[in-house]
Amino acid sequence: MGPAQLWDEGGPVVRRVTLVRLSAEIARSLADVGRVAVEGEVVRPKHHPGGTYFTLRDRAAQISVRCPASRSDRCRVVAGERVLVTARLGWAPDRGHLQLTAEEVVPVGEGAIAAAIVERRDRLAAEGLIDRPRRSVPRLPAVIGVICGSEAAVRDDIDSVVAARYPGYPLAYLVTNVSGPGAADAVIESLQALDADPDVDVILLARGGGDAAQLLPFSDEGLCRAICETDTPVVSAIGHHGDRPLCDEVADLRFGTPSLAAAALLPHRAELVSELDRRRDQRRAIVDHMVAASAHRLESVDRERALRAGFEFAVRRLHQSSARLSLVQPERSVANASARLSRVDWRGPLSRRLRHERQRLGGQHRHLEALSPARVLQRGYAVVRAEDGSVVRNAGGSRPGDTIDVQLAAGRLSARVEQVNQ
Repeated sequence: MGPAQLWDEGGPVVRRVTLVRLSAEIARSLADVGRVAVEGEVVRPKHHPGGTYFTLRDRAAQISVRCPASRSDRCRVVAGERVLVTARLGWAPDRGHLQLTAEEVVPVGEGAIAAAIVERRDRLAAEGLIDRPRRSVPRLPAVIGVICGSEAAVRDDIDSVVAARYPGYPLAYLVTNVSGPGAADAVIESLQALDADPDVDVILLARGGGDAAQLLPFSDEGLCRAICETDTPVVSAIGHHGDRPLCDEVADLRFGTPSLAAAALLPHRAELVSELDRRRDQRRAIVDHMVAASAHRLESVDRERALRAGFEFAVRRLHQSSARLSLVQPERSVANASARLSRVDWRGPLSRRLRHERQRLGGQHRHLEALSPARVLQRGYAVVRAEDGSVVRNAGGSRPGDTIDVQLAAGRLSARVEQVNQ
């Protein structure tokens, strides 16, 4: 017999344990219950910084519920409102009672659901998500990602549209939970997975019809924010024409049914082929017209005249260039400039340069004086001119009897030619 067992005459009837151990055993046993969805009425809600507490009550039972602050956007707690609580059952050892820790609290009943959607829409509008700029949807997406539930009707509708418009068009289906507890989180996870796929050019949220409670996950604030944060455009096709969940108001495009959305996103193969043929014919007609116009212009050109004019122009330009080059003698110009620069005494004193220039000018003056005609006449030479004033340089240009003028260094003589000796 162990120390923690008590016995009576009929055998062991009780275990002796500590309170801490008992609480631990209760907590372990409750863990096997897992997640539950419980419906009831909200009673005595209390809001605290760490979360919201209330009692969930039904006709003959009640239980405490705790909504952590981190899940406040998924928990709408209004006194007297009937709600569906998705939670895990746990044990609160500090207070000694069972407690549901809620993951989401959603209203039950069309009126309460409508009120909840209005509140969420007001919050999204205040953040600017309702009126945000929409992303453009490509006309010919490489791959269309489709998020839908396991019901066959929605997928069959989309596949029938694909078969009619473009058989074999690439679609990537992600089947997930689209209604009930945890549906919003499941759709968000699928949305992020398709957004991360580089081949997916557009994402389609598709779901068949349902009541307000079944479509409520598509009015989840977290899902609406996830749609706005994706890089890939998102198209919403939830329920029927009259169903308007909040994701319709933040999606880039909205359609009343999945079939309408598929018809809008999928190109029509026959129409594409027809348009390509039409554009090809247009381009061919444009090219033919340009070729014909060019041929006509070429036929109107006088080739011989054009060649002759071009040749003459080239010859003229060549002559002009040769003439300009003949005027330019770069080697001679450089040599002259170098010689002049070499003769300049840039560093000598100013007085020495002036004296040198004065001497040079004096020498040139004496040279000019020596070459002066007056100096020549002073040495005994004379200038003989004919009657018309021209200088007589050759005796053969005069005849006997001609009058000549003889200029001496001092004065003039008039003489007559008596004899010409050559």
